[in-house]
Amino acid sequence: MRRRRPLLRAAAVGGGAYMVGKHNANRQAEQSQYQQDQDDRISNLEAQQQQPSYQQAPPAPQPPPAPAAAPSPMIDQLNQLAALHQQGVLSDEEFAAAKAKLLGT
Repeated sequence: MRRRRPLLRAAAVGGGAYMVGKHNANRQAEQSQYQQDQDDRISNLEAQQQQPSYQQAPPAPQPPPAPAAAPSPMIDQLNQLAALHQQGVLSDEEFAAAKAKLLGT
């Protein structure tokens, strides 16, 4: 006759049942926490929507525009040269020579 080990079997079954119960309890706690977080977010959004629009912060005032100085033709020509240099039409040496000629140096 085979000798059975009832304590070992009971421990294995009990341990398995414990782990399943613990897993289910953790999952249920996570679901309830997730649901609570969602409820809080919805409540916050509803509260924000119910506030009158005049309580929202007004946009920051923009600084007044700088007085427009009359653009000098020299600055326009320098900007044109810089644009040509950035586009690759003028090499570094050509750009330096044209700038020196324009500035009179």
